[in-house]
Amino acid sequence: MQETYTKRMRLKQWAEQDRPREKLLLNGRRLLSDAELIAILIGSGSKEETAVELSKRILSDVENNLSDLARLTLADLCNYKGIGEAKAIAIIAALELGRRRKENASVLKPQIESSEDAYQVLQSVYADLSHEEFWILLLNTNNRVIAKELISKGGSGVVAVDAKGVFQAVLQAKATGLILSHNHPSGSLRPSMADKQLTKKIVEGGKLLDVRVLDHLIISDEGYYSFLDHGDI
Repeated sequence: MQETYTKRMRLKQWAEQDRPREKLLLNGRRLLSDAELIAILIGSGSKEETAVELSKRILSDVENNLSDLARLTLADLCNYKGIGEAKAIAIIAALELGRRRKENASVLKPQIESSEDAYQVLQSVYADLSHEEFWILLLNTNNRVIAKELISKGGSGVVAVDAKGVFQAVLQAKATGLILSHNHPSGSLRPSMADKQLTKKIVEGGKLLDVRVLDHLIISDEGYYSFLDHGDI
């Protein structure tokens, strides 16, 4: 009995208009699917599946949600056969560029008039993080943002912050106002005792330097908690 089989076609055997790179050249980037764009990033798949098929499988595992894809770690991506460190880094780098593009599209030097304004400025720096970070907004006398500064990185449940580092950034930027912030990857928006003590310490230090500490935001995927709005500052 003659054995029959179907041999999987590699991308080079596809019709030219069906290859992601050629499709982009012929039709423009907007006509490519998310899987085809990722396939261009990784270049090749494995013996079992093409780059497009591999990309579709990865997207399927995150329910075709690019935000969830951005939360995958290097190790997560490398678990897929056909994705090595270099390909995983290319995917992570591309998604980070997309995040930064969105961030840079915002209005330059926004003015902070409420906790919601501060949240909108800070939200993007905490996107997709699985660990805690502590950022500050440095403001001028009109409460316009001079800069955003990363003060400290921590683990999944805690971040250590040195008040000296906060005020060093304030003095270097010649800022007159300050908004503190950190994230809770767990999703909880309740401030800890350590959060309250740190806030009090920085507020008191700001008074000595004539620096206004306007607020402290705790940010998670669920939203934010404002110390000012809750009368904690």
